[in-house]
Amino acid sequence: MKDYGEFDSKLISYGKLENVLNSNRTKILRYQQEIWHEGIKEHKIVSAPEIDILNNKVRVQIEKWNEKWNVIEEKKRIENIKKVSLEEAARRTKEAEEKISEIENILIDTLEINHIINWHELKDYSEFKGPNLIKPSEPVLAILPIYPDKNAPEFQPQFNIFTSLFKSFSDHAIMEAEKKYKIVYDEIDIIYKEKEHLNKQLLAQYHQSIEEYEKKSRELKKQKESYRCKQKEFNSNIDKFKGQYLSNETNAVIKYCNMVLDNSVLPDFVNKEYDIGYNTETKILIIDYMLPDIEAFPNIKEVKYIATKNELSEIYFNKNVIEKLFDSTIYKLVLRVLYEEFQADVANALDAISFNGWINYMNKATGIREDACIISLQVKREEYKNIDLKNVDPKACFKNLKGIGSSKLAGITPIKPILIMNKEDKRFVESYNVSNQLDDSTNLAAIPWEDFEHLIRELFENEFSSNGGEVKVTQASRDGGVDAVAFDPDPIRGGKIVIQAKRYTNTVGVSAVRDLYGTVMNEGATKGILVTTADYGSDAYEFIKNKPLTLLNGGNLLHLLEKHGHKAKIDLKEAKILNAAN
Repeated sequence: MKDYGEFDSKLISYGKLENVLNSNRTKILRYQQEIWHEGIKEHKIVSAPEIDILNNKVRVQIEKWNEKWNVIEEKKRIENIKKVSLEEAARRTKEAEEKISEIENILIDTLEINHIINWHELKDYSEFKGPNLIKPSEPVLAILPIYPDKNAPEFQPQFNIFTSLFKSFSDHAIMEAEKKYKIVYDEIDIIYKEKEHLNKQLLAQYHQSIEEYEKKSRELKKQKESYRCKQKEFNSNIDKFKGQYLSNETNAVIKYCNMVLDNSVLPDFVNKEYDIGYNTETKILIIDYMLPDIEAFPNIKEVKYIATKNELSEIYFNKNVIEKLFDSTIYKLVLRVLYEEFQADVANALDAISFNGWINYMNKATGIREDACIISLQVKREEYKNIDLKNVDPKACFKNLKGIGSSKLAGITPIKPILIMNKEDKRFVESYNVSNQLDDSTNLAAIPWEDFEHLIRELFENEFSSNGGEVKVTQASRDGGVDAVAFDPDPIRGGKIVIQAKRYTNTVGVSAVRDLYGTVMNEGATKGILVTTADYGSDAYEFIKNKPLTLLNGGNLLHLLEKHGHKAKIDLKEAKILNAAN
């Protein structure tokens, strides 16, 4: 079979080359070969008077078939692309529709949910996870051989007629018996001593293993007791928090209301950034809520496949539709927040809620991003509970409740909030800068703890200052673990943030992180940050999962310091030596 190069593929099959003879079978009249193309299901018998001519005719036929096959394959490829593209367009269109539906139902969806905080779920009932200790089993000792009995028959002298006549024969028989006994005795004695030594080794190893096992068991028992003690303390703090909330204590009410909003499941583009205040005397809850930017709203209406260009095209909602969607969503979001807080308030701590909706926008007059309050509402519980939210028009309901806001919220018209939150805190002290005293030789793990706290305040103030945030240091009493408090208006990171600074030389355990979480709840903060010069244990990182906590170790701290133009070092070994000397 001749090789036809690129045409000789798996789709081409060749029959046997045949010679067609004359009737006398004495002369070759022509040559012929049958060929098949499996793709287009065609075959042909090609013949020619010469083999070279036959080969050329076969080549030409295969080329025609391949051209035909390529056309068929190209059509299939285009059809497959079209099919895949249409499916992708349908999938993305459905995804866009679901996003819009999620926004449109942002109020209705929350009405079917119980927003009351589940105290049981807040508690830690996890089992202590320690190593699985296996008690060493007693060793299998070697069986010691039994020494031979000297009085056994096989070790007795063999007397005969000669031994009774001649004393020398008798003495020789006795000597041979004793010799035979000694040989057997010595052999067994060697085996006995070897096995006895081996047994002593096995018993020594066993007793050592038992001691190590008992030591580890005692340590594990202590760890378990410590874990349960801390767990009990943590759960006790939850009960304490519950009691404080039911007694309408300010920090507990703020913490509880924060948790209600934090549990609220909203579309991804809503950042859920807010700050909450509470007046015990008036029982008014104040919520400063960072609203989503109109630019973050989904704007894809449909995705189409354009066959002539072989591409997907996104069809967008026009500006008017997006602005109407923005306005409607903001009204629904306001009503939703009020509903969730009132519905969850089993302690009757809230007589009224004052909601201020803020937005971070670009002021076209100055070219600078600013925060502006664009919607404000204060409503009493008694008035709100009589509203059927399933059937209301959100904007009409908002206006009926005497809410304040421009007729077109998307226009970003700043308004004055009905009630402003007071962020003053008597715990705050005057701060000072530390970073200007640092250089490459400064060991952060060894500087005075007051300087370390003020350095952390300075770094975070630099971090937040671009968005108008501020960070304040608390009094030296350390106030239950609050070293600094940040007020950040940023829509992503914003709210009240509790910061703890740990100038440690040893690994920070989970207890410190638990304390931070308790502080966050007590403060009614949206987030807690723990900064240390050392690092954290695996249990600490495990604890912060799904909690509004951030852990920054020594490496993170140095990176943050360098980010803001300063350098220092962290040498834990040196710090330990200095601490020991002091």
